[in-house]
Amino acid sequence: MFGKRGNSGGTPAAPHTHQAPRTYEAPGAGTAVLDAEKPISREPVERVSAPPLVAEAPPPPPPPAAARPAQPQRTRSDSYYDTKSQVFSALIETIDLSQLANMDQDSAREEIRDIVNDIIAIKNFAMSISEQEELLEDICNDVLGYGPLEPLLARDDIADIMVNGAQKVYIEVNGKVEQTNIRFRDNQQLLNICQRIVSQVGRRVDESSPICDARLPDGSRVNVIAPPLSIDGASLTIRKFKKDKLTLDQLVRFGAISPEGAEVLKIIGRVRCNVLISGGTGSGKTTLLNCLTSYIDKDERIITCEDSAELQLQQPHVVRLETRPPNLEGEGEITMRDLVRNCLRMRPERIIVGEVRGPEVFDLLQAMNTGHDGSMGTIHSNSPRECLNRIESMVAMGGFTLPQRTVREIIVGSIDVIVQATRLRDGSRRITHITEVIGMEGDVIITQDLVLYDMKGEDANGRIIGEHVSTGIGRPHFWDRARYYGEERRLATALEAIEKQAG
Repeated sequence: MFGKRGNSGGTPAAPHTHQAPRTYEAPGAGTAVLDAEKPISREPVERVSAPPLVAEAPPPPPPPAAARPAQPQRTRSDSYYDTKSQVFSALIETIDLSQLANMDQDSAREEIRDIVNDIIAIKNFAMSISEQEELLEDICNDVLGYGPLEPLLARDDIADIMVNGAQKVYIEVNGKVEQTNIRFRDNQQLLNICQRIVSQVGRRVDESSPICDARLPDGSRVNVIAPPLSIDGASLTIRKFKKDKLTLDQLVRFGAISPEGAEVLKIIGRVRCNVLISGGTGSGKTTLLNCLTSYIDKDERIITCEDSAELQLQQPHVVRLETRPPNLEGEGEITMRDLVRNCLRMRPERIIVGEVRGPEVFDLLQAMNTGHDGSMGTIHSNSPRECLNRIESMVAMGGFTLPQRTVREIIVGSIDVIVQATRLRDGSRRITHITEVIGMEGDVIITQDLVLYDMKGEDANGRIIGEHVSTGIGRPHFWDRARYYGEERRLATALEAIEKQAG
């Protein structure tokens, strides 16, 4: 029988015995929030994707999520949210919550839908069929998923989801940012969902710890900044990754790199060059890093160090390490530098650092220079030259009092190639430089560009027109390394093809 049956005020007497754990929070239910400091923790299993909501009654049967055209959710009225709050409160009063977590997603969803249908019938809410279907889907998402975010997470064409408080949700599609009609019931529901997300990876977000990095089960990167730092309600940013891992061949089809340029990158990954991928926010650094790691031999031992684990390496021998924030007492923090230093004791053949942003760069340079060829990482900078300057600044941030020339000699002896990724003004992403670090003249680091992206202009639709060109370097600095791995002919052919195409 229903638990708490007498409190629902005329709730139908149908037997429902499934219950959810006491760690459950009721997002968006106003007063119906249980154990707010212990949000529900979902296991990283395959999630049943919620279909996007539609303005009219959905045609039966609905197409799969990947085939559905992208369309914004229609604007809901305040009365819709009032009705939803009443139904949600009645649901919490009606259902026993101790067994729901033991059910699979499909069964739990059907159980909730049955009860909500009964509540709507008993309370005689005036709703159309399409409105009732939307309400059912919304409540299922609130209880089992991520509430209003579920339709956005189900779409594979979205690169970023940006929530600025309960009333404003933006997405990035095809390089352009646009506002959606999706909103949260209030800031408390938004904060509850943020807590639910970060609790899955053993982290928390509250007034004492208002900034948090986390990830979703599919690897999507999450950043939360909560009040009092975020004045207008919690700010949630999700960097989504496509379900199908991108490859360099797909980047060629998208125009991010030419076929010959992609061949050069494949050789760079294969012959164990030490690589830094440079770029601004949203330029595709992590995607490119994933692509380059595809050309690492299957028998190599790889150790990854990340703030939030998002790399998707396909090799069998991979150890994934992740930083840890301090606990409530301010103790127990494990920094990126701690991870990089420790992985040197783990017999790595390649070290992959998700993002270099501080003193750990010195430990990574030391690793690159002491037998861990083929190591890779990403760094925020706008050009290869600026990347080198940032590395020097990061070394100084670590408190190292080395002479400037010594630092630059370490950089030259450690880094072989810098790959620059850029997001252009039309929203497209291009690999604009493949640049070698070749040595020093006096106190100046000398670089040479192997491949550049030459912008010609733009078409009638405002799209950037350009091509990848060779700088005429006949023999790259890593030629001997390519010859050692038997790749010198492929390298020469690729560079000649780029030069001939541009000529």
